Amino acid sequence: MEASSSRGRSGGAALKRRRGAGSGSTAQSLNDDILRSIFSRLDDHFDLARCSAVCSSWNRIIVTAHLMRDLYYKRNPPARGSSSNISVKSYFEALAMDEHASSLSSGPADAYQWIGHPMRATLCRMRGGSILTGVGDKFLRLWSAETCKFMNEYNVPNAKTLVDFDFDENKDFYLMFICLCSFADPEVVIGCEDGRAFVYDMYSRSCSSIYRLHSSPVTCLTITDDQLILGGSTFGNIAIADQTSGQKLGVLKSAYAPLAIRSLSFNTNSHMIFAGSSAGYAHCWDLRTLRPLWEPRVSPNVIYSVHHLPGDTATLAVGGIDGVLRLICQRTGDIIRSIIVDTNRPAESTLRSRHQIEKKRVREVVPGAQVDNISTRLRPQITSLSVGMKKIVTTHGENYIRVLKFRPKRS
Repeated sequence: MEASSSRGRSGGAALKRRRGAGSGSTAQSLNDDILRSIFSRLDDHFDLARCSAVCSSWNRIIVTAHLMRDLYYKRNPPARGSSSNISVKSYFEALAMDEHASSLSSGPADAYQWIGHPMRATLCRMRGGSILTGVGDKFLRLWSAETCKFMNEYNVPNAKTLVDFDFDENKDFYLMFICLCSFADPEVVIGCEDGRAFVYDMYSRSCSSIYRLHSSPVTCLTITDDQLILGGSTFGNIAIADQTSGQKLGVLKSAYAPLAIRSLSFNTNSHMIFAGSSAGYAHCWDLRTLRPLWEPRVSPNVIYSVHHLPGDTATLAVGGIDGVLRLICQRTGDIIRSIIVDTNRPAESTLRSRHQIEKKRVREVVPGAQVDNISTRLRPQITSLSVGMKKIVTTHGENYIRVLKFRPKRS
């Protein structure tokens, strides 16, 4: 009886173990061959990339099996046998940019808003996964673009008034004070009200050069990869100067001058210069020919900020005093999409890192709609904007910050 009872107990335990193994199996219990077979059946690079980011073991399987490369060749048979490393890299870069442009142009979006400063936030820059916001109260705050989490705070030195800044997320960020400026490591170029540009070395903190750009105040600046200084003016002109020699190479003019050029953005890939002006015009010139390509009036009021994701040659984000965020085609200047944030609907609130984040719905503005008929509560002025991968951060002259997150449109 005892032996029989013992066998019964051991048999029941084994049965429980077998049942437990079947009912509690997880992805961790799958061996490499099974996972490799599952991953090889994925037909979307982004799904494969998401799987590779789950854990180191999944990433190792996908990398060692060359599944990304195989999927690339599956979609691009002529590329097999060519310089595959360059082709694959270029393909994935183009794929990422296509999804970014598609998401901004037609994908759904949500807005995340939080109180970021005790006073009015008027400036913002986004680089990679970081957001830097600034105000006139002389300090900057660093945030995570993904979680909206507060990361750090920096004081503006020497009691200067903060007007503009830029930064590199891979290094210490660089601050620009007193007036409009731009930087190209290791130098900062500052534009002044007397029309001159001062070049400062960021390490020695000394002025290395002074160049005359305009006879009127410099309103905005940007620097190209070829060390060219582009400076806007209150007369509607953009001066081009060689940062090394100071030689003035040319002047870009608007057909609608005089008007003040309020913001500049340069696309390294297409060599196009984009600008926003005080009369609501968006402008585009080809740096290689110095010829205007388009300049439609996209807003009834001042455009304070224009920006695009580096590497993107499809979409340009434009914002200004009327509070409507417009996405424009870089090639034609046509408005692709106009959006505002719907504050009439109750916001979904979440608490993250001790500050409240409200999730709000993004609303489309139909083509031809009279902006004046839309409540100003739904469209606070956009004082600054910056574009990241499928994200746009905006400030509005208030104490809150907004991040709009776009998703691909699923068919």
